[in-house]
Amino acid sequence: MPGMSSRLRLGFLHIVPFDPADPGTGLRDALDLFRFAEELGFDSGWVRTRHLQKAAGAPGVILGALAVATERLELGNAVIPLEHENPFRLAEDLATADALSGGRLRPGLSVHPPRGDAAFNAAVFGAGWEAGDYGYGRIEELREILRGKKLREVPPYKGLGGDLDTETVQPLGVGLADRLNYGAGSLRSATWAGSAGLGLLLSNISSAEEGNSTVGTAQAAQIGAYRAAYAAAHPAGLGNVAHARVVVPVEGTTPEQEARYRAYAEARNPRTEGIVGEKTIIARDIIGSLDEIVEVYRADPSFALADEVLFELPIELEPADWRHLLTQLATRVGPALGWQPRTAPARSGASASRGDASRFRWRRAAS
Repeated sequence: MPGMSSRLRLGFLHIVPFDPADPGTGLRDALDLFRFAEELGFDSGWVRTRHLQKAAGAPGVILGALAVATERLELGNAVIPLEHENPFRLAEDLATADALSGGRLRPGLSVHPPRGDAAFNAAVFGAGWEAGDYGYGRIEELREILRGKKLREVPPYKGLGGDLDTETVQPLGVGLADRLNYGAGSLRSATWAGSAGLGLLLSNISSAEEGNSTVGTAQAAQIGAYRAAYAAAHPAGLGNVAHARVVVPVEGTTPEQEARYRAYAEARNPRTEGIVGEKTIIARDIIGSLDEIVEVYRADPSFALADEVLFELPIELEPADWRHLLTQLATRVGPALGWQPRTAPARSGASASRGDASRFRWRRAAS
């Protein structure tokens, strides 16, 4: 059993692409796909948040829609780049979506300085963008606001405009603040995530550091650094590690489907054959039979240390393809890796409306 938790968890990651001439259809297709995955028993569904692409770029909006469309599925982003966000406004959006979901959100976050040229950065971030703070402090600020940081003084109500003013963001996201995750790609960022008490998200892209030249060995080292930092700062816990790869099972496909799947993976392989830029390394897409997929996972030292497996859906496919892949991943690949689906609860009664909070209590160290 991977990691040290009692149950391996299974999720998927979808970029939510759409045709700019008809974006509504693509967005509604995504809602249907997440409902379909919920019926298959997946524990979580994640949205890739991208900007200036033909894909969902408004995390609070899409999470709110998914919250209403699903009943049990945990919902996350991988990841929200905080350089584009105001922590105050993002806290309002995420807390609202979390309230709609009954407490099922698990947002993923990242921080980077603006990465465009000067003209682009000025247009997106405004004048004076160079002086902005785009570091980990933005995440700390978001978490403090979610937990009820007092933002202003509210004078006594005098009968004008309704007694609605508050000192804090509403709805509060106190529990949500404890379900934040960080998308790490280096030892430094993984260590910070552990110290901060966040969940750790690892994708198919990482950094070659300290002699680790493959994504699996690099991420095994990052998980070790994360666990150590988490234990040092939070002795009662062990954190949570979600491990993501592009996985394409070919069993049960038509010859035409398999040809398209293999062509997709083959076109992406050159980027995995060495270090990209200064130290970026990328894992190969995992495509093949059930036995071949399981063999790749068993040989990956980072998988053995993870608590949760996320399957990244290939971007350039169709809804029917994604449904087929999710079915194979839930009914064949997941069980072969040690996963067992959780029975979906009925959506009635007070406990269902609040969500099952016990699902989100990250693993605690043995006392």
